[in-house]
Amino acid sequence: MTATSEDILGTAAAWKGQGRGVALATVTLTWGSSPRPVGSQLVVDQDGHMMGSVSGGCIEGAVVREAVAAIKDGKPRLLDFGVTDEQAWDVGLACGGKVQVFVERVG
Repeated sequence: MTATSEDILGTAAAWKGQGRGVALATVTLTWGSSPRPVGSQLVVDQDGHMMGSVSGGCIEGAVVREAVAAIKDGKPRLLDFGVTDEQAWDVGLACGGKVQVFVERVG
């Protein structure tokens, strides 16, 4: 575990302790050129505040939207972004690789 992931998890715990709805997004698979390695994490609260990164910015907006939805409905999501996916181009993933992100509500 890196210092960054410890900060992400600590932030998730602190936000949850403050009564916020919280979700955690984790890169579970990469292929080819990808901006962040497997294990990279992003924590999001119900208002869309975030800390960390799963993509260096190119798909963060889409992941944050899904994280907020996961906080509301409690359902985990497995998100796939790649250069052959129309959504990937819409959110700006033009690095030539594939990124899979698992999003789940905390607590």
